[in-house]
Amino acid sequence: MILQSAPTVVIWLALGTAALCAGFAKTAVGGLGLFSVVLAATVMPAAESTAAVLLLLLVGDACAVARYHRDADWRLIRQVVPAVLPGLLIGAVLLAHLPDTLLRRTIGGILLFMVALQLLPLPRMPRGSRRAATLAGLGAGACTMTANAAGPVMTLYLVARGLDKRRFLGTSAWFFAGVNLCKVPFAAGLGLFDTTMVLRGLALAPVVVLGALIGVKVVNRLEQRVFDRVVLVASGVSALALILL
Repeated sequence: MILQSAPTVVIWLALGTAALCAGFAKTAVGGLGLFSVVLAATVMPAAESTAAVLLLLLVGDACAVARYHRDADWRLIRQVVPAVLPGLLIGAVLLAHLPDTLLRRTIGGILLFMVALQLLPLPRMPRGSRRAATLAGLGAGACTMTANAAGPVMTLYLVARGLDKRRFLGTSAWFFAGVNLCKVPFAAGLGLFDTTMVLRGLALAPVVVLGALIGVKVVNRLEQRVFDRVVLVASGVSALALILL
């Protein structure tokens, strides 16, 4: 892609911004995590960018769990988790067999579709909706394995459940910590991790932590509806860019 031939400083700037967004998204508004996916995918091959973002997300997950570990709705998590593993398997197959260009456009399509879904008015669903939980788990597993883009899926599901902000963040923190850890052996089996990738992730870890600390500071001060609208518009533009470039 265009930025993959850019100077090293530009590549590191893009990855550093992706790390900052990843940390912020984990402790504030998850929709911003889409920027991490888009930024990494513009400076790295699609499959490698998925692995790079995964390392950043694992650091962000640790920050989010440390902050919101007491606020999770474990009943909702238990309803979704059984369908996540089949979703991960579907995503791993796609990741292994789709060519780079097609995979990149698939990532963009997934992001754009999820952004469009978030614009629809969604009624709150009853807590015992097993079908919705299964669909959310499958979608989250497949999207997170192929594009690290399960955030919009779970946002739709948790918002429809009517969770308040604190429970939303706590439930998301524990859910994604577990899902992302499950993705590690899949990514490793696909040969996406190497020494350079791991060292790069370690170098960017402090930036993720910084983003998480900023997120903690602003989440209670920024009006949620305004921020969500800005994130949705920016995410839609980024998704279109992935599809068209």
